[in-house]
Amino acid sequence: MAKARYIMVGGFLGAGKTTGILRLAQRLSGEGLRVGLITNDQSYGLVDTAMLSSHGFPTAEITGGCFCCRFNSLVGAAEQLAEDARPDVFIAEPVGSCTDLKATVDYPLRRMYGDDYAVAPLSVLLDPARALRILGLETGKSFSPKVTYIYEKQLEEADLIVINKVDLLSPERLDTLRQALAARFPAAQVLCISAREGRGLDEWMRAIDAGEGRAASAMAVDYDTYAEGEALLGWLNCTAQVSAAQEFDGNRLLTRLAEDLQRRIVAEGSEVAHLKMTLTPAENGNDLGVVNAVRNDLRAELSHALQEPLDAGQLILNVRAEADPDLLRALVTETFEEARRAGEVELDVEHLESFRPGRPVPTHRLAAV
Repeated sequence: MAKARYIMVGGFLGAGKTTGILRLAQRLSGEGLRVGLITNDQSYGLVDTAMLSSHGFPTAEITGGCFCCRFNSLVGAAEQLAEDARPDVFIAEPVGSCTDLKATVDYPLRRMYGDDYAVAPLSVLLDPARALRILGLETGKSFSPKVTYIYEKQLEEADLIVINKVDLLSPERLDTLRQALAARFPAAQVLCISAREGRGLDEWMRAIDAGEGRAASAMAVDYDTYAEGEALLGWLNCTAQVSAAQEFDGNRLLTRLAEDLQRRIVAEGSEVAHLKMTLTPAENGNDLGVVNAVRNDLRAELSHALQEPLDAGQLILNVRAEADPDLLRALVTETFEEARRAGEVELDVEHLESFRPGRPVPTHRLAAV
């Protein structure tokens, strides 16, 4: 029996991983392969899961920590998907603030489950505008040093560094970034894609199919700095029921809520890592609206538009920012209250939690076999 392919797509918050994974899944499905998806978060209520599931792919969600800390749950989810959907390919998306994935996920999978999975090279996606700032190539607000430490460690361990969103970059800026990444991380292959437009997927897929990634000793990671960097990030997940006396434009509501919340976060001097929101109509679960804001200076964008007006639905909101989680909770509450006062919709919050990620404690940490 052939091994199932295991593809992990990492990268920092806001890199466009979910859109990239969706493109890969659609491509592989078009080749006649069965694809199972695994999402990951510190808690439940994920925009990513709702978005991927809406496209018809079998999707499992691992909550309560990153894959490294929930390794047994990751294997269990893959086994359940294998039983339910018999995927030829698994595509896994780890938490965007997680690193050291090769030593804690890839190598253990190869050593302990090598008869079941062929582990692909580790892809790490990045947002080019944020990367230009973090690498010191351009000025602009970014993260504090301990958060940046995680970002740079993600790139250090990558087999494939995938510059996403190249449609938003001039050729000159893209060339500057490519050269800097190749010089600083010479062990990685640097690729360029636009997940939104579907550009560069052929080259990315060829690189994924080329083998199982380079074998190396476990990357040196200061887990104290890693934990302190994660603890600087505020996490907020919210699920709410939206209703109105008459039909309303869900795309307009999503955009307005995202822009209002982003404005409030920026006004507090905090840095948005990723703000994303979905709205699913109560009477048409196949329709979906998705809005994203991935930096302070980038306006919220509707990436998936609802096709019809609606009078009721479910809203899922995920916010990741370098901000106090209690502040994020207060800002979300204020944003929802303002929407209620406008009189267009009612927002009934079912679940709202905000927190800082706990210290990462990997289940396994191994060197390559």
